[in-house]
Amino acid sequence: MKNSVVTLFASCLALACVAVTLADDKPVKQPIKLQAKKKIETVKCPVAGKEIKIADAKTVSYRKANVYVCCDNCKGKMEKDTAPFAAKANHQLVRTRQFRQTKCPLSGGPIDKEQKVKVSGQMVRFCCEKCQGKTAEAKGDAQLAMVFADAAFDKGFTAVKKKKK
Repeated sequence: MKNSVVTLFASCLALACVAVTLADDKPVKQPIKLQAKKKIETVKCPVAGKEIKIADAKTVSYRKANVYVCCDNCKGKMEKDTAPFAAKANHQLVRTRQFRQTKCPLSGGPIDKEQKVKVSGQMVRFCCEKCQGKTAEAKGDAQLAMVFADAAFDKGFTAVKKKKK
């Protein structure tokens, strides 16, 4: 009886070794855990251009959403005339997830997820290589204006509906 138990154990061990040897060397894929989007705590003031904490910022109502500015002086300038700050304010609306991209900002066409460019830290997608390439060639404020100026913003972005609690 003792010999048959040892033989059975040895057979199982040998079978396990053969199975491991024949198994694919690729690691077993673990299910992907969806990570919650990191909460945005800082933004750039669209008027002064400096980094500010949202918790300490002043707010300006813009496009039925909130734009964050660093001080009362910037708040007054933004409330008086939004036009000079529109591209940076629109960019902030997307960064703070109050607006989301739905179409190509240059053509207004459907998005091709492979055609993308990071614009001032925000990933923007385009309809085709031509729109993507044109944006990739632009730099700095010219690139920001190309994607987030009012006309482009109206083509490509929509307000996020607030969830009812």
